[in-house]
This record gives sequence, C-alpha cells and structure tokens, in this order.
Amino acid sequence: MSSYSIGEALNLLLEKSHWKPKVMELRMRDEWETIVGKTIAKYTRSISLNGKNLVIYTDVAALKQELLLGKDQLKDRLNEYFQERVVEEIIIK
Repeated sequence: MSSYSIGEALNLLLEKSHWKPKVMELRMRDEWETIVGKTIAKYTRSISLNGKNLVIYTDVAALKQELLLGKDQLKDRLNEYFQERVVEEIIIK
C-alpha cells in the first residue's frame, strides 16, 4: 500500500470524483480580483468555467474589447496562477 500526503490525496480525490472543474471555477470566482485586478473585476458581471472554456460576462463594451484583445495574455495569466492548464479558451459575452 502506498502512502500519500494530504495534498496528494485531495488532488487524487478531486481528479477521480470529477469535482476538480467545479472547485477550479469556485476558486477562480473567489480569486478573480487578485488575478485580473480591481477595475476588470468591478465591471465583470460573472464568470463560469465550462470544461476548459472560461466564459466572462460583462455589460461594458470597452471592457469586452479589451478582453478580446488580451485573451491570450489572460489565458496565460490564469494558467500560470493556478499552475496547470485550467483554461484553453476564453469566451466574452
């Protein structure tokens, strides 16, 4: 019988139970302001993670345009922040 650290056991549980995407979405919502900054967080209505697709909702046209232009940078920042490939595509609505 092999032994696991608590962190390894929790990661294994999340992977096998398919809870990991939901946990990542909740974590992303909680830490959204830290990741993108106060201004973007303030004007973002909501976010959701569907598989590896991040959907960002905003009513501000200028922010939509800025997010569209910086999608690749934001995707890289998110994946770097979570230290794994969490987001493959960003959809702005």
